[in-house]
Amino acid sequence: MTPGKLGLGTVQFGSDYGVSNDKGKPSIEEVARILEAASEAGISVLDCAPAYGDSESILGRVLPAKHRFRIVTKTSPIRAERIGKADADHVKETFLRSLENLHQTSVYGLLVHHAEDLLKPGSEHLVETLQSLVTQGVVQKIGVSVYNGRQIDEAVKLMTPEIVQLPLNVLDQRLIDSGHLDRLKGQSVEIHARSVFLQGLLLMDPASINSYFSSIRAHLEHYRHSLKEYDLTPVQAALLFAVNQPHVGTVLVGVCSAQELREILNSLSALESKQVDFSHFAVANESVINPSLWKLHA
Repeated sequence: MTPGKLGLGTVQFGSDYGVSNDKGKPSIEEVARILEAASEAGISVLDCAPAYGDSESILGRVLPAKHRFRIVTKTSPIRAERIGKADADHVKETFLRSLENLHQTSVYGLLVHHAEDLLKPGSEHLVETLQSLVTQGVVQKIGVSVYNGRQIDEAVKLMTPEIVQLPLNVLDQRLIDSGHLDRLKGQSVEIHARSVFLQGLLLMDPASINSYFSSIRAHLEHYRHSLKEYDLTPVQAALLFAVNQPHVGTVLVGVCSAQELREILNSLSALESKQVDFSHFAVANESVINPSLWKLHA
């Protein structure tokens, strides 16, 4: 249980992100402390995107000139129903702006942020643009960020993704059960798991969750009770589930403070080689496990 498998998500640096986030964006000084703690712990992947508010600009301001992070960013959305060369050129322009904001000459990965863009007519223009950026040496690996297995199936028909970022947590085990993780690993795809805390929902007291989740409140209460029997904290359980997935190369976590990151690292280091069967905690209702579908009540 070493931190080398962890990656750092940065959406919190540029926006008030997360159902459990009551602190808002961290200050730029706190972001610097987070990055310093991550570097010292051996965390190597930074995940960002132009859609994450001003997170890329903030990273560009605080990242040391010489750092060991592998930066993964994403494409801008394409609003057109049919992708033309001009749309693909705009994606390239946005990426080059990301490089400027990050103060980098290249990045480790560039992912299609909205997988549905790959399914639009003319998506070959987008794929060609991504491949050209690899040829130019400003991107090492290309890939896609997905929400479900259908998007993976369609994406691999159109491109050869080297990185796939996907949701994975105790409640959301769809891509394990469907065999998609097995197939991606069999194709030597680098798998980055996000949403391991489900925006913090898995860490919250079930009694305090938004009424939108009332249909799974009893399920979450049962889960929390079971964790006491396993002698695991909610953070430890979420990490144990994700890190123990053999096909996952990077487990992305997001924090709002260096203290939160240290708590995650301490939780990870305190874990022993436990084998816990979390399969019966899976939830099939996508409106609950897919944050993009959430309609939280005031």
